[in-house]
Amino acid sequence: MSVMEEAATSASDPLIELCDVTMEFGAMRALDRVNLTVHSGEVVGLLGDNGAGKSTLLKVMTGYHQPTRGMIRVFGNSTKLSPASARALGIETVYQDFALIEELSVWRNFFLGKELRRRVGPVQILRRGEMCQIAQEELARIGIERVTSGNQRVAGLSGGERQSLAIIRATFFGARVLLLDEPTAALSVRETARVFSTIRAVRDAGHGVLYIDHNLTHLHSIVDRVVILEHGRVVNEVRRDDVTVEELVDALRGPEMREPRDER
Repeated sequence: MSVMEEAATSASDPLIELCDVTMEFGAMRALDRVNLTVHSGEVVGLLGDNGAGKSTLLKVMTGYHQPTRGMIRVFGNSTKLSPASARALGIETVYQDFALIEELSVWRNFFLGKELRRRVGPVQILRRGEMCQIAQEELARIGIERVTSGNQRVAGLSGGERQSLAIIRATFFGARVLLLDEPTAALSVRETARVFSTIRAVRDAGHGVLYIDHNLTHLHSIVDRVVILEHGRVVNEVRRDDVTVEELVDALRGPEMREPRDER
């Protein structure tokens, strides 16, 4: 049993946990004693204004920045992450630009850099038919039925279908923790609904998701829990069902801009 499979057997342990993580760049403290967990089968919303430290936090979680202080646990084990080790452990970021090549087919994008091959004598041959079928079946499994062949070009897919392709590709190749950075930016209402359907399918399959979005209505509708980051510090954490969109807007304004509440 692999490390990822062992981790999946214990629902009580976080897939990834940040413990008092501090990130300093010279005299600037971008993250200050951040504590954050993402469990199997949940979507955690990360909320913060520009400059709150969200991008730095993602880079720490994917190994591009080494924290100045603090500890990161993956599947319960303390680890020092690098980009390569984070990916090997199943931590993947899906950005709003999809990282897809429009002129290539669905299956080529799905298996890009990870193609299946078979050896025929001294030559390795691409297993095209198998890859085409797998790509089509994986998309159909999450409800994308308009892709009737893995040979279809990605250029013909909608924005929501492309984002769903990027997400399901990551999970197919072993991602257990998905970091989604503005996944519905510039998408229509229908396309956003498609992406949300994919995120729910991934969550229900036992993956953990960290979700970032400036659209608070979108964020509130998809997450299970919200972590609020302000000037590099976690200032609040709340269950989605315990907070309204209006209260999230109020929290994002910061203490100096929040309207006084009537305590009567």
